[in-house]
Amino acid sequence: MTVNKVNTTLMPAFAKPLTPIALACITALAMPAVAEETTRPAPEDEKVEHIYVIGQVAASARSLQAQRDADNFITVATADAIGDFPDANASESLQRMVGLSIERDQGEGRFVRIRGLAPDYNAVTINGSRIPSPEAGRRAVALDVVPSDLIQTLVVTKSLTPDMDADSLGGAVDIQSASAFDRDDQFFKLNIEGGYNDQQEEYSPKITGAYSTKFADNTMGLALAGSWLKRKFGSDNVETGNGWDFDESPALLEELEQRDYKITRERIGLVANFDWHPTDTDRWFLRTLYSEFADDEQRNGIVTEWEDGHTTDGEMVDAEVARELKDREETQTITSIVVGGQHEFNNWIVDYQAGWSESDEDNPDYITSAFELDDAVPLTVNGTRKPRVGAPAAYFDYDAYELDSIEVSDSYTDDTEYNGKVDLTYLTQWSGRDVELKFGGKMSRRDKDNREDVWVLEDLDEAGVSDADLLMSGHLGGVVDYDLGNFGHAISANSIHNLVDEVGLDGYEDEVESRINNFSMSEDVDAAYLMATVIFDEMTLIGGVRFESTDFEANGWQYNDIDESFTERNVSNDYDHWLPSLQLRWDIEENLVFRAAWTNSIVRPTFEQLAPGFVLEEDDGDLEAEFGNPNLEALESMNFDVAIEYYMGEAGIASAGVFYKDIENFIYGSDIAGSAGYESFAKAETYTNGDSADILGLELNWVKQFNELPAPWNGLLMSMNATITDSDADISYYDDGAKQTRSVPFPSQSDETANFAVGYEDEQMSLRLSAAYKSEYLLEVDSVDDDNYDVYEDSHLQLDFIAKAYVQKDIQVYFNALNLTDETYYTYSNANRYNVQYEEYGRSYQVGVTITGF
Repeated sequence: MTVNKVNTTLMPAFAKPLTPIALACITALAMPAVAEETTRPAPEDEKVEHIYVIGQVAASARSLQAQRDADNFITVATADAIGDFPDANASESLQRMVGLSIERDQGEGRFVRIRGLAPDYNAVTINGSRIPSPEAGRRAVALDVVPSDLIQTLVVTKSLTPDMDADSLGGAVDIQSASAFDRDDQFFKLNIEGGYNDQQEEYSPKITGAYSTKFADNTMGLALAGSWLKRKFGSDNVETGNGWDFDESPALLEELEQRDYKITRERIGLVANFDWHPTDTDRWFLRTLYSEFADDEQRNGIVTEWEDGHTTDGEMVDAEVARELKDREETQTITSIVVGGQHEFNNWIVDYQAGWSESDEDNPDYITSAFELDDAVPLTVNGTRKPRVGAPAAYFDYDAYELDSIEVSDSYTDDTEYNGKVDLTYLTQWSGRDVELKFGGKMSRRDKDNREDVWVLEDLDEAGVSDADLLMSGHLGGVVDYDLGNFGHAISANSIHNLVDEVGLDGYEDEVESRINNFSMSEDVDAAYLMATVIFDEMTLIGGVRFESTDFEANGWQYNDIDESFTERNVSNDYDHWLPSLQLRWDIEENLVFRAAWTNSIVRPTFEQLAPGFVLEEDDGDLEAEFGNPNLEALESMNFDVAIEYYMGEAGIASAGVFYKDIENFIYGSDIAGSAGYESFAKAETYTNGDSADILGLELNWVKQFNELPAPWNGLLMSMNATITDSDADISYYDDGAKQTRSVPFPSQSDETANFAVGYEDEQMSLRLSAAYKSEYLLEVDSVDDDNYDVYEDSHLQLDFIAKAYVQKDIQVYFNALNLTDETYYTYSNANRYNVQYEEYGRSYQVGVTITGF
């Protein structure tokens, strides 16, 4: 048994001040990664023991203690709790927390959903500084860019206080990297891992390391961490893209695509953090993070179209067939630097920080090639959920496929944010009660730019390309390993690249596509707030108001296809928000906590929705337009939260909470042809603000350590949580010039999310089986006036397993098994049996060794 006393004056300085109210929470987060501290404060003259406990119990206890001591609604996972699951990135780590689920890309967690709400409704910060998105159209940050090994603490705030950015509906995620002051002594950790994916039969290496030390009489600290992963995997896919005709009975399939993905994903992450605590009341910090995420992806596809549709009952029907290759190497990077300090004097605490973050996405030489079959061939299709194609020999005659076109694109997106803030806290008393008055301001300057160049190589026989090079037989790759049917040969990516190099790009630029998606946007946000915290014995009350002013500008292009002209489109939009809030925490008994909150928040439109690009066309005399809407209003939400929490022993909780969100101005895609200004249009597709929406939810959480049972059963630990919601939203469209309205579930909102984990540990080993579930949700309103074409993502349940063995005190070996039930990704329209997309990924396994030293 090791005994150690925590020095609370040497806690890391993040974005929050070390106030008396937050002290217990910050202290809990700052403990060593293998230690659990006594949770009740004691007088200075009283001897306090802090017993180090290794494993799942300690991890759960620290996370629950941070939640227990907070004055608002938060959920916390510390580094060692994250390590109890086989999670590769921040997104997958977050899915284990109450009320959270994730969206996956190729089976790997990417975006986080909070309380069933889509990623673009949530905010993400790293070390308290906003992180811009590397993707051109989104605000949501794909958290697969951040390796889980670089994370010290994940904090999800579900009820915002006035000193926090107001732009989140589901919640705000703060990813906190390590500080040397998180541990008492010098620390290092090395992890070496090998992975295997059974769907692609590929192996993947991974290496991570961390080091921290304090020096200069323990007044300075340095923490370093690094991670490298190279993963080979893929998927098999069959999708209709909602290509159904539901006006017929039975429904007819008009289009089908079979896809095979092969992916090499490389992820690099680096952290370097520095702290200086010259006195007990002065501290400075520097937080840096660099993350690079590169995808080398080849997708071979077979696109099939039936002019009069197919009944999917095995009948032989003539179809047009094309074989396609998409080959890209996409790199996303995130760089973040945050510097700040905290000073205490008399009754004042001053906090300040400045941050710079940049995200970018580089996608050069993205090639799409298509070979079309000369004549229609008779094909059979069986099934509607997982359609399977039956084809004659002509389907595999590669001499009959002729090159139609090769599209080459080169795109680059850059998103940069500068921000700075100052918080002033005054500690005083009022009528014998402790009072904390806090006020401050923040400014952020964000610039997002997108550039895309597109070339379309057609009629290559006129460029001197030989007949043999125009046939698919001259560009064959290997036979595709495809579990959903007989695919045949792939198209060789190297061969197509060589053909492009031979022909060159001069004279093939697509001027419209190369201009219309180019834009530059700027978003300036200035904020100020005032809040007060009052402690009434067992009760804490927080009230205040935040003001945010937004100044938005966008520059892009408008194209008129009728006279083939381009004009610049420059737009701007300014708006202000006053956002009051009131939160209550009541310690009814020693282990029983009641919470309530009334908050107001906003969500700004995504950059895709705000894009200034505008295309005007004429089709058989009908005017058609497609454009973004830079004049969209921000979504506004009034939020109510009530919860009761009962803490059981060292690492147990039983809690229940209810939340309600009254939402205005939510945003969805719409056709506004027939509305004012577009009366003469046959189609005018853009984004509009919805009328209203509301979400009612129940959040349940239960964690139990069975230490009261006799050995060996006292090593059991079980946890489960669930979030159940009900939502309703109104969307509008125009029919013959008359406005129509219909109700849908709130877009991208799951009615149920749940997690379950059962673990066992003793001094020699640690085992954990976990399940993550989310129910179906409305993914897309494909046709606003016809609910038959609403696209839903099916429910998802994933089982993962982790086993650890302690070879000796500082050496641990482990085995992870992911997606044990081989869960697939499935979306549908009209009814669950009508495929929009079906994709399967297989199981993955990991074996590794971890060496830790103090």
